[in-house]
Amino acid sequence: MTSLGKLIVLTGPSGVGKGTLVRALLPRHDNLFLSISATTRQPRTGEIDGKDYFFKTRGEFEAMIAASELLEWAEYAGNYYGTPLAPVKTQIQRGNFMLLEIEVVGATLVKEVFPDALRLFVLPPSFEVLEQRLRGRGQDSDLAIAKRLERAKEELALSHEFDVEIVNDDLERAIAEIEQAIFA
Repeated sequence: MTSLGKLIVLTGPSGVGKGTLVRALLPRHDNLFLSISATTRQPRTGEIDGKDYFFKTRGEFEAMIAASELLEWAEYAGNYYGTPLAPVKTQIQRGNFMLLEIEVVGATLVKEVFPDALRLFVLPPSFEVLEQRLRGRGQDSDLAIAKRLERAKEELALSHEFDVEIVNDDLERAIAEIEQAIFA
């Protein structure tokens, strides 16, 4: 009989490096799978439906909410984001580690549905570094960046409510800390 896997939640403010950490972690562990989120935001250049996100219309997303098909969902910067529940349950039942890279509101909601989930909060080295990273992406308008930074202040205040806090100031060290938290 296979043992049950585990749900791992990786969160932190926009621009903190969650995606970079996940892209580095996944190839290192055959039993670590990334949950693909659903969103109503428009795809960015190069993003593929079903690989990067499940891109949904507002109506499709609201139907998923009504049918209880989401583990968690939230509205962020005018768009819905959420985690389809079925793939998460499937991987955990197979004995794998299912990694959710989600925003902070959703991460707090996961605890209600999966109380045993390991919740990791990624912090920037400083607020100034966070702003530099967001501006360095070149993906958002000044208004969008300002909204993300305002939201980040609120999110950073919640970091102590998570199981593990990891400062992403050195990529390899941050990866090692995440691996220690998951696999130790």
